[in-house]
Amino acid sequence: MIQVKAPARICFFGDHQDYLDLPVIAGTINRYIYIEGAPNSTSTFFIELIDIQNTISIDLNEKLIDLQREDYFRSVLAVLGEKGFRFTRGYNIKIWGNIPVNAGVSSSSALVVAWIRFLLATKKGGHDISDAQIGQWAYEAEVTYFNQPGGLMDQYTIAQGGLLYIDTLSTEIQRLNADFGSLVIAESGIAKQTLSVLQNARNYGREAIAAVQKQVPDFTIQEAGEETYHRYFASVPEPYRDHWYAAVYNYVLTLKAKEMLASSSIDHVTLGKWMNSHQVILQERIQNTPQIMQKQMKAALRAGALGAKIIGSGGGGCMVAMVTQVTKEKVIQAFFKAGAKNAYEISLISNGKFQSPHFSPIIHANFIYFLSLPDL
Repeated sequence: MIQVKAPARICFFGDHQDYLDLPVIAGTINRYIYIEGAPNSTSTFFIELIDIQNTISIDLNEKLIDLQREDYFRSVLAVLGEKGFRFTRGYNIKIWGNIPVNAGVSSSSALVVAWIRFLLATKKGGHDISDAQIGQWAYEAEVTYFNQPGGLMDQYTIAQGGLLYIDTLSTEIQRLNADFGSLVIAESGIAKQTLSVLQNARNYGREAIAAVQKQVPDFTIQEAGEETYHRYFASVPEPYRDHWYAAVYNYVLTLKAKEMLASSSIDHVTLGKWMNSHQVILQERIQNTPQIMQKQMKAALRAGALGAKIIGSGGGGCMVAMVTQVTKEKVIQAFFKAGAKNAYEISLISNGKFQSPHFSPIIHANFIYFLSLPDL
């Protein structure tokens, strides 16, 4: 029996920056996709998707061409095949989880990372693959394989775990102090609009930067500071100016937050104010936050939240709020009263390792093999 899991993630600073080759600050939380499987006598993967009561069969002899969009089970097989892995032995597989779907906390990326870990666990030497490499392969299988507009933040964060500052240009990471205090997630009940939001934001952001580079060929967005927005404002065509503002000032906020989170002293009040500033940019410049979600976050702030922001690409989905133990329940109730579908406390985690009382783990690098034990 093989059993693995991968966590959800939250982006705290740098939303809509990774596809501009700008850094992000994101962390993994205690919500997971779980996969378990045992070998069978066939050359077929029989996959049971417990939460949606669906089944998928993959004949390992079939050609992986012309895949349907978001067929991540097969795109992962195709990407790993390009890396030299061959899968011939069938497995009976069950998949379930407690990550909200289509809500901005990267349930699809968690599935892709967990699926890669599961497949590697079936191969000799699979445990030698680094977390960073798994993140890259997950990005290839989910984004580049289907020519999608997203960046690499989700896959890299989920694969490597913890609170990370990710330089998306170099793909280097820095582990940060994960002390955000107490955190609450609220599910708005509105499905997010990933592709439309991402495509517009990416295209407008890139056009804004390209307009500046047309006037100043050696300009790079990584050198931007607070004065950069005004210095090059006239070079940016009017339709792209909001996204120019977002690119510059979100970057500035991310660097400020990184400096604080890299230290041993965290000022949660200031961090919350920066989170609120980030949200203002997202809703007023990127325009990715529906009015009802703005109302829900305002209710949370009135109830004592230090900061609140939308999670993920936007258009719907989840929100995160920084709270204290004193205000936590008040904020949760404020979300509910403002119309949220659900609200609950979550925790940042350092990794995604899973251990069941009825399994004995043999830990190899970045995933866990499990040997069945009799019930006690």
